[in-house]
Amino acid sequence: MNLVRRNHAAFPNTMDEFFKDILGGTQLQQRAIPPVNIKETENNFQVELVVPGFKKEAFNIEADNGKLTISAEVKVEATEQIEGKYTRKEFTHSSFKRVFTLPDTINDEAINAAYNDGILTISLPKKEEALPKAKRAIEIS
Repeated sequence: MNLVRRNHAAFPNTMDEFFKDILGGTQLQQRAIPPVNIKETENNFQVELVVPGFKKEAFNIEADNGKLTISAEVKVEATEQIEGKYTRKEFTHSSFKRVFTLPDTINDEAINAAYNDGILTISLPKKEEALPKAKRAIEIS
């Protein structure tokens, strides 16, 4: 029996490829990448990440040169002690970073974010010229 090593990086995540077509999403780390939902409405794009257990202070969201970068890092040290000796000591470190290419239609000065019940929601409003215009009847002379 032969063991065959596979390069999983050569097989990209299908959903990530789908989002590249919409906003250019890419995964920069292979550790615990939070899932994302991207929804487009007439007035904006809405990006939702499921990230339970984080505090809102842990998030870093930046818009620069047509890229939206969302990252977070949490380090926790929990210790139980009995008479000065460790019976159990646990370190946890959790971090992620996601980068999305913003379309030219996004007003990056008006981007806002909210974190509620473990879901980070980022609203990406569209520029005025990208909003749908009302129909106009044209008379024939």
